[in-house]
Amino acid sequence: MAGTIDETSLREQLVAHYKIVETLGLNEMSSGNLSVRFGDRMLISPNGATAESISVDNVVDTALDGDYQGDRLPSSEWRMHAAIYQRHAETQAVVHTHSDYCVAVASHLIPLPGFHYLIGVFGGDDVPCVPYSTFGRQQLADDAAEALTERTACLLGNHGMIARGPNLRRAVNQAQRLEIMCRQYVLARQMGEPKRLTDSDWEDFRKKADEMAYARNG
Repeated sequence: MAGTIDETSLREQLVAHYKIVETLGLNEMSSGNLSVRFGDRMLISPNGATAESISVDNVVDTALDGDYQGDRLPSSEWRMHAAIYQRHAETQAVVHTHSDYCVAVASHLIPLPGFHYLIGVFGGDDVPCVPYSTFGRQQLADDAAEALTERTACLLGNHGMIARGPNLRRAVNQAQRLEIMCRQYVLARQMGEPKRLTDSDWEDFRKKADEMAYARNG
């Protein structure tokens, strides 16, 4: 139940990470939104929030069907956050940004290909891009949640990106990493289409990643 969770701590974390996302240059003005799972509900940034205006008090307690508490409306993208929580039980935080290079790549409606081994940190050999849908619509929510089935982040066609994680720190890290990879892809494309890693390369990457995880946990 939501009442057994330290709501104040979650609100404070969300506000702090909302400000971090702007400091990193991933969102500007009132673009983008963040949320954390809150029992069978979520806490999400309010509609129109900026790094200056967001506060512990105006973060919105919102049910996954959109019912909310308080005077402020939840972010217009609450459906996308809710769909991800509903489809991916392990997800505890969601970060949506309009960062420059993610928008640039997403505006071509193409996945970010496996041109660099760090694409693998998102769960596969590319980062998918979902088709364009109007912001706040259920179609966008459903497409994003589906694209994240085997990924921790995806691009949103003609829009931006969204990432999920076990906590806000990890979700923000994924959002920042995807912006870096999109920037490097755009730079590489200036010299032509970069070489893609092969199936063998990805197999060895996953083996090495598993070895590193084992070493950390051993």
